[in-house]
Amino acid sequence: MGILAKKGGADIPGENVAWVAISDMMLGMFIVFLTLFVVALTGFSDSAAQEKEKQIEIISDIVKELQTSDVENITVDRMTGDLKITDMGFFDSGSAVLNQRGKDFLNALLPKYLNTVFGTPSMIDKVEAFVIQGHTDSTGSGTPMQVYLKNLELSAARAASVAAYVYETDFDKQYQEKIMKMMTVEGRSHSDPIINPATGLEDQQKSRRVELRLRTKKVDIMDLLLGVSRQ
Repeated sequence: MGILAKKGGADIPGENVAWVAISDMMLGMFIVFLTLFVVALTGFSDSAAQEKEKQIEIISDIVKELQTSDVENITVDRMTGDLKITDMGFFDSGSAVLNQRGKDFLNALLPKYLNTVFGTPSMIDKVEAFVIQGHTDSTGSGTPMQVYLKNLELSAARAASVAAYVYETDFDKQYQEKIMKMMTVEGRSHSDPIINPATGLEDQQKSRRVELRLRTKKVDIMDLLLGVSRQ
């Protein structure tokens, strides 16, 4: 049904026909767009499932590589490839200076992790940023806001220390430029604590950690629609 236009309370001859034509055209365009949208989502769903299977296989390879390293207290997310490194005394209390124990740990961990991730095009091509994220526990003196801000500064400084030391490790330097472009640091203060399931309380040791995260690219639905339209 077309939309009627009126001027001065009277229909304008011939104008209704134009409105009907426009409304029909818009309806037709909407149906075409909706069809492309559904087809794109269906195709993307199948493609995404295949990509996720490949990614899980690659992450399994990362886990196997890390198992051959002399590293402990790390957790690998098998869906994303993110690493959680629980505090093992890499930093002195209140300090953001990486000590020798922390350096030895990163020397054992980072080359195998970085070489596997950045040396696998099917994985790294989907990654937008390599994020080094610092976390603290909730302890500290002062008001809640003062504690939060102090821990925010400390967590960011510790993440930056780890990022700086990345380049000191023996990873394949052919990936250095890509790492430089993709690496970023974040401080999260104590905003994301690890909870002990047995007590329901914060596990302070596990909450003090550094995470290596692979932030994936967002899907552009217009790219999907254009891809479908070219098929």
